[in-house]
Amino acid sequence: MSKQDGMNYAPKGKPRPVVEPGQFTFAAMALEHGHIYGMCNGLIEAGATLKFVYDPDPEKVAAFCRQYPGVTAVSSEQEILQDPDIRLVAAAAVPCERGPLGVKVMRHGKDYFTDKTPFTTLEQLEEAKAAAAETGRKYTVYFSERLHVESAVFAGQLIAEGAIGRVVQVIGLGPHRLNAPSRPDWFFRHEKYGGILCDIGSHQIEQFLYYTGNTDARVVSSKVANYHNKKYPELEDFGDATLVGGNGATQYFRVDWLTPSGLSTWGDGRTLLLGTNGYIELRKYVDIARSKQGNHLYLVNADGEQHIELEGKVGYPFFGELVLDCLERTERAMTQAHIFKAAELCLLAQQQAVRVE
Repeated sequence: MSKQDGMNYAPKGKPRPVVEPGQFTFAAMALEHGHIYGMCNGLIEAGATLKFVYDPDPEKVAAFCRQYPGVTAVSSEQEILQDPDIRLVAAAAVPCERGPLGVKVMRHGKDYFTDKTPFTTLEQLEEAKAAAAETGRKYTVYFSERLHVESAVFAGQLIAEGAIGRVVQVIGLGPHRLNAPSRPDWFFRHEKYGGILCDIGSHQIEQFLYYTGNTDARVVSSKVANYHNKKYPELEDFGDATLVGGNGATQYFRVDWLTPSGLSTWGDGRTLLLGTNGYIELRKYVDIARSKQGNHLYLVNADGEQHIELEGKVGYPFFGELVLDCLERTERAMTQAHIFKAAELCLLAQQQAVRVE
C-alpha cells in the first residue's frame, strides 16, 4: 500500500467475512485507476470471491493477477457480463466511461461498483438513474475517503450516538499529490476526468450529505483554477465550493493537486465536523510533524478533549454491508438516492464553477 501515491493507495483491513466462500462472486474490469485494488481488497475481506478480471491492457491484467493469484483473466468483457455466477462488477474505468459501463453492467443483470467520480456529465447520471430504476440493479460508488478510512467510519458512529449533537457545518480539506509523470494521458484531459470538483470533489460532497443527514443540498458557490501546472492547460489543480443542505447545515471544501514533496503521504486529508454540542477533527492520513500514522480523531464536547488513534481498530464495514445489500436487495451500506444526489451535486458544482487565475 503506497502512501506516497494516492492513485495507488489501496488499504487493507482484517478479514471480516459476511458470506461463505463462493456465496458471492464478483469480477473486476477496467483497471485504469489503482483504486480498483482497494475496492477488491475490501470485497475479498468481506468474503466475496473474485472470479474474473478483464482489461484490454495485458500489463494491467498481469499486475492484477500477481496481486490476486486466484483470479482468472478473460479475453473480453462479455465473458464477465454473460456469466451467471457474477453478481457484481467492480470497475475503475476512465472517469468519462464509468457511467456508460455501469449502464451496460446493470442491463446485464449485475450490480455495479465503480470508483469515484461516478459520472462526468449530468446526462450520464440521468441514464444511470433510468437503468437502475428499470433493472433494479445497484449503481454503487467507492467514496474511499470516507469508506476506507477508519477515523471517518468512527466519526459517523460518534455522530449517530449524539457525541457532538446536530452537525451544522462540515469543512473538508482534500489535498492530493500530483505525481504528474505517473499519470495517464486521460488524467490531464478535462473531458475525460470531468474537472477537479467533479472528480476528487465528489468525496467531499458525499461526506457532507452523510455526516449532516441531508438528502438534498444546493451549491452556493464554486471556483476552480490552474495555479501551478500551466504545462497541463486542461488540468485544474485547485477547486473549492460552498453548499447548503436542505436541513440548513453548511459545507465548505477545498481540493487541490498541490501537496508538497516533503509530506510523508499523498495528501493531508482532514475533515472538521461542527456540532451543536461539540466538534470533531479527522486527520485521515497523517498528523503532520507528530505521527506518520493516519486515522487520528480529535473530539471535543461536554466531557472534555480526546485524541483517539484508530489505525487498525475500526475496520471497514461498508464492504460487508454492500455484499449483503446485493444478496438481500437492501440498502445498509448506502442508499441509491444518496449516491445519485452526491453525484449530481459534484457535477453542478463543477458546471457552475468560476475559473480564477
